[in-house]
Amino acid sequence: MDSLADSPPTAWLPLTPSGVAAFARASFSRLWLVQILAAMLVAGTVLWVLNARWFPVVSAAVEHLPKTGGIHGGRLECGGEPVQPLAESRFIAFAIDLQHAGQARSPSQIQVEFGQTNLRVYSVFGVAEIPYPVSLAVPFNFQELKPWWGAWAPVVLAIAALGTVLALLLSWTILATVYCVVAWLLGFFLNRDLTWRGSWLLSGAALIPGALVMVAAIAGYGLGKLDLIRFLTGWCFHFVVGWAYLILGTTAAPKIAVLAATTANPFTTPAAIETQETCAKEEKTEVNIFRPSGD
Repeated sequence: MDSLADSPPTAWLPLTPSGVAAFARASFSRLWLVQILAAMLVAGTVLWVLNARWFPVVSAAVEHLPKTGGIHGGRLECGGEPVQPLAESRFIAFAIDLQHAGQARSPSQIQVEFGQTNLRVYSVFGVAEIPYPVSLAVPFNFQELKPWWGAWAPVVLAIAALGTVLALLLSWTILATVYCVVAWLLGFFLNRDLTWRGSWLLSGAALIPGALVMVAAIAGYGLGKLDLIRFLTGWCFHFVVGWAYLILGTTAAPKIAVLAATTANPFTTPAAIETQETCAKEEKTEVNIFRPSGD
């Protein structure tokens, strides 16, 4: 019973400071399993937003492309009017404005506008201009792009999911390597039982609650509760959550003094332990004999 009571908590859910501290004694495989599950949750939320909010607008924009056209030699040539709104929602909009005259502007949070020599992306952060490469030769018409988009849309979703998982795992590895220095130094000054290995594992676990904040921000954006600025604010806030759990998890780690007091001396033999217990009993008996009776 004593061994079960003194055993460290199982590292599984790093949602509390003690839960994060438990990963300091866990295995690398346990941490990676939890991180993969968290990364898959984030990737699933990203896929939902893309599939429910962005891809329908892309499909509608392809439906409204001109019947003829293409990008060749760094220039867009298409039939129809020089200004053509293609599709829009509150999240993203697509339009053709060959001269970028501003006649196809949309109130969407992001607008992609195809000009004659470049592509412009409008958002609350300004305008990004991307010139068409001279070597680029792609169709820009309904008849050719509709079957292409229908075939590649699932592939793009799969690439987005896999890229999200890999990007998160790579960033968490880099951040844990940086954060573990802070965790080890803080544990050193607070007299916590943290090795470099344990500090790295604890730092990796401290990033998981921030991932849940990221999921909430992405879901809030997809539900229309957060605009682009608030979404990016939530994304930045998840780093603050990671730092908070790093500090709280380090302070929740067991102290070295407590471990030393509860750990048996490996160099004490059973005979020596028996002798110490006998001496303690004799001292207690002598004290009881010479103690005055009655108060």
